[in-house]
Amino acid sequence: MLGIVLCGGQSTRMRTDKGLIVNEARTWAQTAFDKLTALQLPVKISVNEKQYDDYSKIFSVNNLITDNNTIAVKGPLLGVLSAHLQNPAADLLLLACDMLLMEPILLKELYTDYEHHKNYDAYVFTNDGQHEPLCAIYTSAGLVKIITALKNNQLQKHSMKFALSLLNVYSITLKEEQKKYFRNFNAHAELNGL
Repeated sequence: MLGIVLCGGQSTRMRTDKGLIVNEARTWAQTAFDKLTALQLPVKISVNEKQYDDYSKIFSVNNLITDNNTIAVKGPLLGVLSAHLQNPAADLLLLACDMLLMEPILLKELYTDYEHHKNYDAYVFTNDGQHEPLCAIYTSAGLVKIITALKNNQLQKHSMKFALSLLNVYSITLKEEQKKYFRNFNAHAELNGL
């Protein structure tokens, strides 16, 4: 199992790289990195080419995975598939860097369910019936299915939710009081009170 912090987005609404925003003396990327490291997992940071230099000033270059631009997808799926191609045998536990409120106990619950319920391609929380694809576990076998669908022109959409529709998914229904942990921050106006 490999933890992956997803930082490679364009951050267009925030107008600055979200992973590099500092909150309580740590960047958002470092905060997510620490939460995954608490599970005793090796952790890597997924970035795009433009971000590499800035992130290499904070993290060891050995912990960075740069988007593989030979893959014909965009968005988070590009980061996930790039991480998979560099670590083809590893199952991946994803955490988006802008999920600031995520609690390590939920990550532990996800990991525990993964350990106890084998034979699924992905392990995902559901929020009002909708998958939360950016805090989830994707198995190596599941990621192979997504790559195969892409090669066979069967990946009609490049969204994480569409990719999940191709997989055998273990769903964990969020309790009402847990839903707040899945809030992601996309604009400066949403940061009030942090």
